[in-house]
Amino acid sequence: MKTSIPISVPLISPTERLCRLVGRAVPAMLVVVGMLLLAACGDEESAPPTEQVSGLPDFTVLVERNAPSVVNVTGVQSLPAVSEEDASSSGMDEWYRGLFGERDVPAEFQVPRLPQENDGSGFILTADGYIATNAHVIADASKVFVRTADGREMEAEVMGIDEIGDIALLKVEADELPPVSLGDSDDVRAGQWAVAIGSPYGFDQTVTAGVISGLGRTLPSESKQPYVPFIQSDVAINPGNSGGPLFNVRGQVIGINAQIFTESGAFNGISFAIPINYVVDVITQIKRHGEVRRGFLGVEVRSVGRDLAKHLGLVRPYGAEVVGFVDSSPAAESGLDVGDVILSVNGVQINEGADLTKVLGALPPESDVRLEVRSGDATDEIEVRLSALPEQPVEEPEPSIDEIDEPELVVIETLGLILRRGEDGEVRIGELDPKGPAAASGLQPGDEVVSIDQHQIDSPGEAYRILAKLAHTRGNELVLFLVSRDGERRFFMPAFSGNPHRSD
Repeated sequence: MKTSIPISVPLISPTERLCRLVGRAVPAMLVVVGMLLLAACGDEESAPPTEQVSGLPDFTVLVERNAPSVVNVTGVQSLPAVSEEDASSSGMDEWYRGLFGERDVPAEFQVPRLPQENDGSGFILTADGYIATNAHVIADASKVFVRTADGREMEAEVMGIDEIGDIALLKVEADELPPVSLGDSDDVRAGQWAVAIGSPYGFDQTVTAGVISGLGRTLPSESKQPYVPFIQSDVAINPGNSGGPLFNVRGQVIGINAQIFTESGAFNGISFAIPINYVVDVITQIKRHGEVRRGFLGVEVRSVGRDLAKHLGLVRPYGAEVVGFVDSSPAAESGLDVGDVILSVNGVQINEGADLTKVLGALPPESDVRLEVRSGDATDEIEVRLSALPEQPVEEPEPSIDEIDEPELVVIETLGLILRRGEDGEVRIGELDPKGPAAASGLQPGDEVVSIDQHQIDSPGEAYRILAKLAHTRGNELVLFLVSRDGERRFFMPAFSGNPHRSD
């Protein structure tokens, strides 16, 4: 007889069955997660770096607060009315006669020439109307006008101009203007965000942004602005931005936008601003003295190369090598000798020759300076009292025979351009080969040539000699032109295509 043994089977709800399944799976999941964590901890070098930027900045508040402090600046250069001789020589007289026959030209058609205008930007320094801009924006202007963000236009008085620093101080009769907040340009670092507000091509209140890409730059126009340690950025700057402010992310002005590096005449990725600390010093001197006074040592220097640094036992190439003296200057009467290397001034290290000019130019005349000098194997200190920077002679010297024979026109076939002497003695670009290197680089007829390969240009013949030498030594390499166009200084880099040709 078979005995049946009852079997008890518990009833399990669906919810409890799911919990049991999860309970069995969790340990396995924990093991996998633990293995992944151990692998990550054991390979710290392969871990991605912590992100420094969590998102792109929003400059809305900065612009809303500071745009009312940015103004448009226009320099007007008046021209005389067209004389009868000018009209006849230009063909205007014949054109008038074609309209009116033999009758006299009506008075209403005898109009003066239109005045020339330079447009730029500026920014309000004080509520009572002091405004900063670039000197080249108002160069040769008989009248200067300022237009504020709310549409008011006022004539401005020029309180002072520092052509070397390219800074001008203006004053308008107004009250309760919104001034900018000034920052400290010594705190600026490469990689920081920057914002420009200005009037490129006449478009007022235009905002552009970018990052600081370099500090203490010396430009090829050093002969004109040797004392300015430019701030370099990739903030888009175009004609009309000159004189406008460059802001940091806190809405403080850290510089005045002044120049661009370009091959086309427009923004090409690099722009330069004058540091605001330098600007404040210049403006303070203009208010106090009506001019800018700079210290002068009177020494000719160049940067130290690797061979000289090794010979002197320097750990790296730095300093300014003395190569000559200005007669009767403080340097000529000091203990300095040709071949000495100036390593620092009052404890400020000199990294290259241009740094010495900037440091000394920031000091007033009669300043006592302490020079750290490397001479042979020894390092000594020399104390010198600076004099005032000599003023440019007012009267032009008598021209030499070479200057009398200087050509008024030269043809540079290798670049496809003609250089001519302008009405005021400047050198300007004349005709261009439309398929030549000069035209392809963005140079235009009428551009004033300021420098070529960092050499200041004062005559077409001088430009020819420099270009001939460069073509002989460089072949088809690029040559750097700095020109002035519409109140803006711009860089262009055409390439040689043969040998220069001179035409008297």
